[in-house]
Amino acid sequence: MKPIHRQFIDWKKTGRNLQLLREDNVELRRCVCNALKHDKGDCSGECSECRFEMDNHISRNELAEVFGVSESVIFNWENGRTAVSLEDMLFYAQISQKELSDIIIYL
Repeated sequence: MKPIHRQFIDWKKTGRNLQLLREDNVELRRCVCNALKHDKGDCSGECSECRFEMDNHISRNELAEVFGVSESVIFNWENGRTAVSLEDMLFYAQISQKELSDIIIYL
């Protein structure tokens, strides 16, 4: 049997991955745009017909709205100051259409 070792998350590097996703992931952009614009009645729900400019960059404030947290929480996640809960990590992976293993970096 192969020995199992406990792994520890490198929150600084994982936070950097979260920041990179926020800055350049079109799937995350679509999710955030849809969540923010649709709730305000400004969205048809069809990204292919979207009248808004679809750049890949998402502000911390926009992402914070989707997660229901403050902008400082997103800042702290991205800078490795605070750990991200499992539920939030799973949600982040889901909306960016990435595997959790592609986001988390271990020591």
